[in-house]
Amino acid sequence: MAGRLAGKTAIVTGAGRGIGREVALLFAQEGCKVLVNDLGTSVAGEGADTSPAAQTVADIRAAGGEAIAHFGDVADLDAAEDMVRTVLNEWGQLDILVNVAGILRDRMVFNMTEEEWDAVVRVHMKGTFATTKFASLHWRQARNGGRLINFTSGSGLFGAPGQPNYAAAKMGIWGFTLSCARALGRYGVTANSIAPGAATRMTDTVPAERSAAGPNRVTSDAAKGTERDPANIAPPLVYLASDAGGWISGRCFGIAGYRITLYSNIAPQVVLQGSKMWTVDELFERMEPTFKPFIQPIQ
Repeated sequence: MAGRLAGKTAIVTGAGRGIGREVALLFAQEGCKVLVNDLGTSVAGEGADTSPAAQTVADIRAAGGEAIAHFGDVADLDAAEDMVRTVLNEWGQLDILVNVAGILRDRMVFNMTEEEWDAVVRVHMKGTFATTKFASLHWRQARNGGRLINFTSGSGLFGAPGQPNYAAAKMGIWGFTLSCARALGRYGVTANSIAPGAATRMTDTVPAERSAAGPNRVTSDAAKGTERDPANIAPPLVYLASDAGGWISGRCFGIAGYRITLYSNIAPQVVLQGSKMWTVDELFERMEPTFKPFIQPIQ
């Protein structure tokens, strides 16, 4: 198949449903060979089901594309290594890694259990690390470039109140991606993060009172063809994964509906510089007039 990603290969995790599935389908449509990874768990990360990944692969093949299903747990290092090994054994190269897989265990911080914290951090942060570790080993040895695209979230960027575990993991992925951009750039690898906005199984679980759209929100079963369609997230990723996108690295893009937002990286806003160790009295005198004009209350 000809296309913007012709001749390339990719791993897309969490590609059995939602955003990951749409990314895999469009990559294949654009000529990319895709390993479709999905353990097939519930939103909470429970159980396993091979049918979501198998269905995505079947749909890719029915459209004339080439794909392989993989049912491994992204946070299991042996499974992550097997994904990379499978792609190299089948196709001889790995060009693109897109880490979408994730779960939710929502709870207010004062009610959250250790298991709820650990489960979400494991899948998101460790899962992103595990696949990236083995992809980066290949890219470092091959020295012919690569594209790493990791998924962060507005829940972390803006601080969703009922998702402290998810927000922490997603902001950790942002920092991890920045680190990878600096570490892997010398090998021709770019690393960028995506904060998506779409209706999925995950967003369906968020209570209406905490949803930005409130009671008028679009659910995943009614999202097709609307601004909340997960398919809207995929086209910008084709660009980032392509040869043409090689000039972008270490950045975070918000993609929601028909809007693409480039977020600024963290930078100094205002500095209070002293000439010696600050005294408590000096800081009580200087903190408010120096910083208060730049700080808006948390809503």
